[in-house]
Amino acid sequence: MIAIIDYGMGNINSIYKAMKKIGADVVLTNDKDTIKNSKGIIIPGVGAFKKAMENLKSMGLDSLIKEEINNGKPMLGICLGMQLVFDSSEEMGYSEGLGLIPGKVTKFEISKKIPHIGWNSVRIKQDHPIFKGIDDGEYFYFVHSFHGNCDEKYILGDCNYEVDFPAIVGRDNIVASQFHPEKSGEVGLKLLKNFKEMVG
Repeated sequence: MIAIIDYGMGNINSIYKAMKKIGADVVLTNDKDTIKNSKGIIIPGVGAFKKAMENLKSMGLDSLIKEEINNGKPMLGICLGMQLVFDSSEEMGYSEGLGLIPGKVTKFEISKKIPHIGWNSVRIKQDHPIFKGIDDGEYFYFVHSFHGNCDEKYILGDCNYEVDFPAIVGRDNIVASQFHPEKSGEVGLKLLKNFKEMVG
């Protein structure tokens, strides 16, 4: 069973439906025992970084998530869920993140329209099981005004929106995407299937 963490941020039902569509055993939950008993974790979310961390901390889920991941449990972060894996964000003032991947989240400083909304090509930078059957340059759906900054060794794939930014990052049992695989058609479902296989 894969636990989709329900921590009070938006757009979690779409990932639940997408995971059910690919035949995954998933549950939407913020119950600690259910999360502990899961084989994998998905942290989705749309909204503000600061509020998300406040919610996770108030539920006692921040420390639980870190503990489970440090114990080797596979995790997939999506959109805001990707940003939360970093050390900090400057959105709405400084906020500490989960600190699972060294890096910080900053706002786009570009001339193009913000937020970055729509389909964009992802360039694969490293071989990884999450890309099984997915071609370099495939298009995924993005909606965000902030982006991660981290060492290249954590960047599995990047994207260009006037500037290059990490589109998908990874470290050990962690994978996290800035794009929404659940809104990215067949290629997005393929990526979710790959995560399901990683969970086993």
